[in-house]
Amino acid sequence: MSAWFSDKRKFIKPWRAHTLWLARSFPLMLRFHWLILAWVWAQPLYAQVGAHILLQDSSLAGFQYHAGKKLWPQMQVGDALTLVREPDNVHDAKAVRVEWQGHKIGYVPRRENADVARFMDGGQMLVARINRLAEVRDPWSRVRFEILVPVQPTGQGVP
Repeated sequence: MSAWFSDKRKFIKPWRAHTLWLARSFPLMLRFHWLILAWVWAQPLYAQVGAHILLQDSSLAGFQYHAGKKLWPQMQVGDALTLVREPDNVHDAKAVRVEWQGHKIGYVPRRENADVARFMDGGQMLVARINRLAEVRDPWSRVRFEILVPVQPTGQGVP
């Protein structure tokens, strides 16, 4: 038998080459997976549980009158919004301003803001985020956002 046939590495079938790579890298991948698993276990439970109750899904009122037009190209679905209560608003005593990255982009619609205002006045933390952006002429249909109530697991306080 010649030396040409004795070198097995030359005769690895192409469809089996990936199995050789996998066999050599498996111990390293296994260590990496254990490292990730240990990190997940080390995280506190409240950081892993991200439960929310959907309070409402609304159109953004007043988008055309505020910074929304200018900021439109930068906004993305999923972006966080800040809700700011305005009890001294001359147009609506239950007004809730909506901000994106510190810029006023509109309000929670008047016909839908009573519950949001009541929750905020009671000290309830609310989370808001953009859930739809549409390039349409109607400014009321351009941005939809959802308002969520975060849920704390029973017996778990935030440190």
